Amino acid sequence: MKKAGFFTARNTAYLAVLFALVIVLQLFASAIPMFGVTLNFSLIPIVLAGIFFGAPGGGIMGFISGLVTFITAAVMGGEPSTAFLFQANPVVLTLVCIGKTTAAGIVGGLLYRLIGKKNTLAAAYVSSVAVPVLNTGIYLLGMVIMKDDVAAFLGTEAVAGVVFAAVFGLIWVNFLLEIVINVLFAPAVHRIVAVVERAVKQKRGGGESAPRETENAVPETGSDAGKKDKKE
Repeated sequence: MKKAGFFTARNTAYLAVLFALVIVLQLFASAIPMFGVTLNFSLIPIVLAGIFFGAPGGGIMGFISGLVTFITAAVMGGEPSTAFLFQANPVVLTLVCIGKTTAAGIVGGLLYRLIGKKNTLAAAYVSSVAVPVLNTGIYLLGMVIMKDDVAAFLGTEAVAGVVFAAVFGLIWVNFLLEIVINVLFAPAVHRIVAVVERAVKQKRGGGESAPRETENAVPETGSDAGKKDKKE
């Protein structure tokens, strides 16, 4: 039987739900101010996409999240520091905003698939930490690249240095908060969805007894579904 592609109806439905979650979290939850910056709860759907669909799903959700963040934080001015950097260098800031979450989603998905071969719970935690680490790391790199542009925009390098010192401090505070949020919520949601998946499979199996709960129960990706069809 022909192998199923990634964008099956089932996978598309899951991605649509995570996309809606990104919108909701970005528009409402991330509006919570914290020490001059906003909490980025929208990293949670990126982690979940990487857990459920590997690098492709994580990359897709990361791109969507980065695009939404860019529009709300930079273009619409929802986050003052990001909006300021957008005025200083819109091209680099655009690439950084979209690229950081896309790369974070891809790497998070790869790490989950790699470590998940041994222990999926440990893999979920590693992925939950890797996503905010990469997200923040690329953003800081972008700020370094934009330093001269910021100095030119402000008209003095001394003022730019003070601004960068303040923004760097705020980013690190936000970074630590994002790790805590992801570690607390992403693995927990992963476990809940895994339980739901087992319940659905049991119901489809005509009421057979549910398999013993293991760390390897995760939704089927497009490739998993294709292998199953091929065997049948």
